[in-house]
Amino acid sequence: MTTTVAQAQAPTGPIGPRPPRLGEPGGSLWPHRVWPALPVAGAPGRVLLATVAAGAIGAVAWQISSVSIGYLITAMGVFAAAYLAQWRVPTRREAVYLVATFALLAVPALRAAPWLAVLCVMAAWVTGWLALAGGRTWTALALGSVVAWFLTTRVAAWTGRGVRRAGRLDTGGMHTTARVLRVGLVTAALVLVFGALFAGADRAFANLVDTLIPAIEVPDVPGRAVTFVVAAALAAGAAYLLRFPPRFDAVAPRPGRSVRRWEWVVPLAALDAVFVAFVVVQLAVLFGGSRHVLETEGLTYAEYARQGFWQLLVVSALALVVLAFAVRTACYESVTDRVVVRTLLGLLCAMSVVVVVSAVHRMWVYEQAYGFTAMRLFVMTVELWLGSIFALVSIAGVRLRPAARWLPQAVLATGVVALLCLAALDPDRFVAERNIDRYHETGRIDLGYLGSLSTDAVPALDRLPEPMRSCALARVANHTGEADAWNEFNLARTQARDVLAGVDSNARCVS
Repeated sequence: MTTTVAQAQAPTGPIGPRPPRLGEPGGSLWPHRVWPALPVAGAPGRVLLATVAAGAIGAVAWQISSVSIGYLITAMGVFAAAYLAQWRVPTRREAVYLVATFALLAVPALRAAPWLAVLCVMAAWVTGWLALAGGRTWTALALGSVVAWFLTTRVAAWTGRGVRRAGRLDTGGMHTTARVLRVGLVTAALVLVFGALFAGADRAFANLVDTLIPAIEVPDVPGRAVTFVVAAALAAGAAYLLRFPPRFDAVAPRPGRSVRRWEWVVPLAALDAVFVAFVVVQLAVLFGGSRHVLETEGLTYAEYARQGFWQLLVVSALALVVLAFAVRTACYESVTDRVVVRTLLGLLCAMSVVVVVSAVHRMWVYEQAYGFTAMRLFVMTVELWLGSIFALVSIAGVRLRPAARWLPQAVLATGVVALLCLAALDPDRFVAERNIDRYHETGRIDLGYLGSLSTDAVPALDRLPEPMRSCALARVANHTGEADAWNEFNLARTQARDVLAGVDSNARCVS
């Protein structure tokens, strides 16, 4: 049996190749039982070619600072490169995650609000890597979303070995991968040279080239190089995960040690009593409405809603932590144990839902009194999401542990759905419309805040009477910019430019 150069260079142990240590090529912070050892062979040539293609797509289409369709195009190129490099199609589970990822990344192409785009890109980062890393447990969901940050050394070593192998000569001459790369470079050079000459010779052809190829100036070259490297690295990491999926369940925490019944019944019962007492008080608030707020001595809208909301938000999050801990430590041996668990945890979930309703009610009262903002709308969405989690936990509690296998993915799915519903609501436009309606009723409006919204709000701001209309739209126009190239396309900005084109940018605002 012959020994290859790569095998000879691999670290060895008493019983064969050992996993590389931290600091060695391919070393990783992950426990070796997640990824036992770095593959010796290196990345195949098709992976290298797909990585270069994905990097080229990212360099052309992706402007990291621009809320545009470039995020969606780059992600599609990265995933297509990863799956084509492995000659496989997504499984059903992977397809669901990929659809969620593409739906989230479509939001920056449709909505112009930067804060909404950031949230969707962050969520797409989680769902995208989970599509590749796999796993159905809480451990897999937690580690899968950060797996990319621990892939650097392993992917670098894997692709580095592939590049070295592609650069060597085999018995037939130059390696196939090197041949393909050479042909690609020659083809690109020919197209660029002759395309530039034809563009200089004919104006119509030059306009076609300008439409298809985004203008790249000298200051843009470093940024394009960075996006090429990032997109190529993402494609290489995606291909690596598809070829060598991690075993996250190997590092999952062991089942919690059950304690005696009274040790978990007493604290849970006491906590349920506190929740019930709070809910009884809240019933008067929920049914009393604004009259209760105004007639209670020393209680204002601001004190009632703004302060109480954040405490209730923390209460909702902590209740989920208590539920998780209780499920792990409670005893399920006898029928009585299971009945008590269902009763106490079910009551806690039900009371937590009332707390969520109270928090949403507080924020709604505050918005009715002081107007809507994007932040207030977002935190209401978060609170509603927490309420859905309590509902899912209650459903899972009917059968206790066996039914909870679907819970991690259901929680993630509801979060994605909540974010997509928020995007479908068009939050900046919704906020502007509600504040304009409030202006027609009360005569009060904050033009400074409305002018800080994104171009999503332009159709609503166009309803304002002059000179407030020009004042608000002029502020929006100042941060909208000129027409976008195809790789910076955004539907909201495109539709808003017709309205903003006729706005006087020097319009003076009146208080």
